[in-house]
Amino acid sequence: MSRFDTTQWSVVSAAGSSRDERARPALNILCQTYWRPLHQYLCHSGCSDEDARDLTQSFLAAFIERGSVAHANREEGRFRAYLLASLRHFLLNDIAARRALKRGGGSTTQSIDEIVTTTAALPAELTDTTTPDRVFDRQWAIAVLSQVTERLRAEWVSAGKSYEFDTLAPNLAGDRTKGGYAALATAIGSTEGAVKVTIHRLRQRYRRYLKEAIADTVATPDEVDDEIRYLLRALAG
Repeated sequence: MSRFDTTQWSVVSAAGSSRDERARPALNILCQTYWRPLHQYLCHSGCSDEDARDLTQSFLAAFIERGSVAHANREEGRFRAYLLASLRHFLLNDIAARRALKRGGGSTTQSIDEIVTTTAALPAELTDTTTPDRVFDRQWAIAVLSQVTERLRAEWVSAGKSYEFDTLAPNLAGDRTKGGYAALATAIGSTEGAVKVTIHRLRQRYRRYLKEAIADTVATPDEVDDEIRYLLRALAG
């Protein structure tokens, strides 16, 4: 199964079913998609890169082993919020476990509550508006858009047009290649008019796939446009 064959709630549904043969590939998709947002959340909460990697791996392993993904219900809201809440709960439990170990006389590494909850430990380059939550949201937004782009690219690759897609794709967001449509037409051996039409269609398909991806991460269709606006704000922030 391709990493981008299905949208997130379809993946969540498969991953949460022990009887679904797609469970293991689906779990891999979830881990691939959300690993970086979770890791960056922890880094911007004060963790070192190494500690953030360890915590991310531990959280995802526990999330899978405990069957937490099976409790994800699209009727209860957005999967990104569910996952982040699960991470916070995991951290609280991890802190409690480490404190209990210290009380019992065991040796520990740097206390997780010092790493995660002390705002003074945040990297100096962070501004007061760059919070771990904003970092998570931004990385989530990037992951969703990458997913959409790769889904669109896969279609072109299967048609033997990977070079054309890679040449035209930077214009999906409205950016213009130096030299404009004429330069693009020359690059792919087409006409300026044909390039304009192709980019227009690419953007339409991109918007469609984005809506589909978002629709499967929210509870109701009415939330799609709001979530897309949230995604755009996350990128801008």
